[in-house]
Amino acid sequence: MSIETLRAAIPPYAHDLRLNFDSILAADLLDEQQLWGAVLAGAMTTRSVPVIRNVAAEVAGRLKPDAIEAAKAVASRMAIHNVYFRAKHLIGDEAYQSLPARLRRQVSSTPGVGAADVEAWSVAVSAITGCGVCLESHERSLRGAGVSREAVDEVLRVAAVVHALAVTLDAEAASD
Repeated sequence: MSIETLRAAIPPYAHDLRLNFDSILAADLLDEQQLWGAVLAGAMTTRSVPVIRNVAAEVAGRLKPDAIEAAKAVASRMAIHNVYFRAKHLIGDEAYQSLPARLRRQVSSTPGVGAADVEAWSVAVSAITGCGVCLESHERSLRGAGVSREAVDEVLRVAAVVHALAVTLDAEAASD
């Protein structure tokens, strides 16, 4: 099981998905850790079992164990934060903005995994879940760390394609 398994599972009607999948995996604006961490965190966010399994198998040969655990931790933490901060924003009552979140956040970096990697993976997850508040916050942190808009845009493309891959493959599985 691997990325090749996922590529082979893309149905013929999803030709654009196949092209974009190949394109994000060959992109050069992100280093390998940023790219594959974003793919893994994004896959976890989709909740698609075949996507998660195949991506996890692939990253085992591409990322160090600390980076894999950090990407998983980002996906887990952002599952909490994206719901909470998106909900506070959508309520539309400014009084909620002054209330403390009281949510723990311990993963900002680990040995071998810089804060910019964690922020990039947080952008990918937030793009998939649609949390504008988190997207703005993590994009601002990335830009403050010197990451270019083009690299941030690449993270957004990764998130979009991983999400589309999960939607397409899960829909195919459901219609079999």
